[in-house]
Amino acid sequence: MRRNSFPSFFLTIVALLACASPDLRAQAKPEMKAEEAPLRVALAGLVHGHAFGFFDQFQRRRDLQVVGIAEADHQLTEQFTKRYGLQAGIFYSDLEEMLKKTHPQAVLVYTNTYDHRRVVEICARYGVPVMMEKPLAVSLEDARAIEKAARDAKIQVLVNYETTWYPSNQAAYNLTHESAIGEIRKIVVHDGHRGPKEINVGPEFLAWLTDPKLNGAGALFDFGCYGADLATWLMDGRRPDSVTAVTQRIKPEVYPRVDDEATIILTYPRAQAIIQASWNWPFSRKDMEVYGQKGYTITVGRDQVRVRLPEREETSAEAKPLEKTKEDSVSYLRAVLLGGLKAEGLSSLETNVIVTEILDAARQSAATGKTISLAGTQ
Repeated sequence: MRRNSFPSFFLTIVALLACASPDLRAQAKPEMKAEEAPLRVALAGLVHGHAFGFFDQFQRRRDLQVVGIAEADHQLTEQFTKRYGLQAGIFYSDLEEMLKKTHPQAVLVYTNTYDHRRVVEICARYGVPVMMEKPLAVSLEDARAIEKAARDAKIQVLVNYETTWYPSNQAAYNLTHESAIGEIRKIVVHDGHRGPKEINVGPEFLAWLTDPKLNGAGALFDFGCYGADLATWLMDGRRPDSVTAVTQRIKPEVYPRVDDEATIILTYPRAQAIIQASWNWPFSRKDMEVYGQKGYTITVGRDQVRVRLPEREETSAEAKPLEKTKEDSVSYLRAVLLGGLKAEGLSSLETNVIVTEILDAARQSAATGKTISLAGTQ
């Protein structure tokens, strides 16, 4: 690969990568002022390992205040208390009690995935918006119930994916939607790592990740959701016509109850998406390839993209940083709840109901060995 072989062409690519979509430009709000009151949030659960990442990244943000944490596992609350210097009075064993006493502006959910429906239905009764860790639900039935609860209570329900805040993914989206590479023909998404046990996740996290009821499946749900989310976004919210999936248990001695390897194929009228979800990669990865009629773009980690267009050699560039409202989950949540930003795309409930439909169909396909048709169904 030759880098920057055509300076003028390279500048054109950089300009395309830097171009925000018209919708995002129209919705952009002025940056929040430092003196504005922080968003008051409460946490439901701590058993999702990303809760540690939340505190590591956001604990000292001035635009955020954690007013309560609902978690019944006292050993886990003690661990968080010692690690982050939290006050004992911030913890509650019951979600409803916490909501009544703390009155948060939003609830961040770090439970197992099976409990997402229960948390949303409780929060809906109190009119409190929710942002949960991916994926939305363990089944389409639960996703529909979450959708109904949110609609009836008129609350926002958002889903947090690490990859939503990758500039490289936004750059790939811009290239496709500015027609730089032509109409999409194939999407290939790779997500995963060596396995949750192999990377030493906490015991409370490992317990439910490897439980087919609490997680929905293994790698199929844990990492397949990323690809389903990105594909649905890139295809402008279109449901696939069919879903075909193959799962394996390559390490049954480690994961006897759930799959550790999964491949999902989605078909659209003029395109395919291939989602590779694995607990067997030799290293952690979250990247994708998007092939159009005229060229391709490949994301390389969080910030880099490779691009090839007709009669040009491949070039590599750094994606433009995301706008302030989309640079991380807290900034996005504030923009939606306080700044009037419309929730759409990767984190939206609408997109993630489709994501759950894909995962549900993939689980059924893997179990039966048959392609599941979604055409004409709702």
